Amino acid sequence: MQEDSQVIKVRREKLKKIEEMGVNPYPNDFKPLDRAKYIKEKYGPLTSEELEKVKVEFSLAGRLMAKREMGKLIFAHLQDATDKIQLLVAKGEVDAENFKFFKKMIDIGDIIGVKGRIIKTKTGEITILVKEFKLLTKSLRPLPEKYHGLRDTELRYRMRYLDLIMNERVRELFRTRTRIVQYIRNYFISEGFLEVETPMMHPIAGGATARPFITYHNALEMNLYLRIAPELYLKRLIVGGFERVFEINRNFRNEGVSTRHNPEFTMLEFYEAYATYEDLIKRTEELFYGLCMEIKGKPTLEYQGHTIDFTPPWKRIDFMKSLIEIAGVPEEVLYDREKLFNFAREKGIELNQKDPRIGKWWTKLFEELIEPKLIQPTFVVGFPIEVSPLARRNEANPEIADRFELYIAGKEVANAFSELNDPRDQRQRFEEQIKLREVDDEIPPEIDEDFLRALEYGMPPCAGEGIGIDRVVMLFTDSPSIREVILFPHLRRKEDL
Repeated sequence: MQEDSQVIKVRREKLKKIEEMGVNPYPNDFKPLDRAKYIKEKYGPLTSEELEKVKVEFSLAGRLMAKREMGKLIFAHLQDATDKIQLLVAKGEVDAENFKFFKKMIDIGDIIGVKGRIIKTKTGEITILVKEFKLLTKSLRPLPEKYHGLRDTELRYRMRYLDLIMNERVRELFRTRTRIVQYIRNYFISEGFLEVETPMMHPIAGGATARPFITYHNALEMNLYLRIAPELYLKRLIVGGFERVFEINRNFRNEGVSTRHNPEFTMLEFYEAYATYEDLIKRTEELFYGLCMEIKGKPTLEYQGHTIDFTPPWKRIDFMKSLIEIAGVPEEVLYDREKLFNFAREKGIELNQKDPRIGKWWTKLFEELIEPKLIQPTFVVGFPIEVSPLARRNEANPEIADRFELYIAGKEVANAFSELNDPRDQRQRFEEQIKLREVDDEIPPEIDEDFLRALEYGMPPCAGEGIGIDRVVMLFTDSPSIREVILFPHLRRKEDL
């Protein structure tokens, strides 16, 4: 840190000298007309003799990433948003004063604009022979050392701007994220879905079971909750007559931070009238298969040492059967609370004894003993109705919901169900939930009466699904942590870096 402080001091002195020379170190009058990647792709295949015939002057702007002096020649690398390209500043090509300025005043990390023609060096590298250059932004802090880069993971997340400067892999990851979101958006629009925006501040927390963030609106003199899910608002739109809607939204949950959880995250939610969860199984397979073909050019991808195959149809397993066949819970133990509690404890799993919902216990066992084993895309069906408060009951077995969860690479990626549209059943479920607030503080503290009123006007039969965008991006970029795929993940505050 002391070494960095000395470099910063030297750079501030240079900044002062530059201003004393009458040069503006932060101008905004240079317009680059070309990009490094375009130049390299178009002119890279040409020979030196062919390049001699190219009489075009190119102009680029970007950050100086390397600088190497060789007497009357200075080689450098300029990085713009597309790629890096080599520069050659030669005495004679620029006048002596400008050569001296580049040598003494331009540092690695500075942003500059250059104009010149292209040549090829003896090593075959496409190079801009600089005729003119201009300092556009003076950098006052040194970049990390080239060969060691920015390796401190926490520092990378805290200073993402520096991470992006130094790591092409990270820049490419976030370009891929954008491509994924664009593909998903285009898919739903092409399928006749209307993209909508619903409130991010709710007067009542709901739509999912999670702890909300609470804020206060001064003018309205009321608490508001950052949304934990947009579900209840999107269903209101189905009531209103929009038969296919989707939203790519930000959700907020006041919960722990881990490799797969961030308190602020991105979800896709979509709802389709006159569809069932079975229809959404087919749609989900189609969406992911197309996405994989778009991003990877094939139906498979590599994730943390596993080859994931998105070719439909995907495997299905039954929730209850999986507890017996995969988790190894004896069938006679499943419905015996005492035996089930002891079985869980033997596995190192603590269950909430105060919670009367045995389905909640089954879900905890599923998460701990089965979820990590579901590597290939797998639909889990047959969830207990008591952990599915917004889902339609299965007509053949009213103890389970018409619902699925999708697991890939040991992670839950999607949750979907045929929606409950009977306002009487929905009210009863909400009332039963409220009674459990003492044992589960993630349950919403009050009933959303306006949502129930909307259901009473009549919501057509429909199905809805939520897909975690961040987890999808993790899959497609082979990222082990959700923090890798969020530009600015939340971290504990650190005053002095």
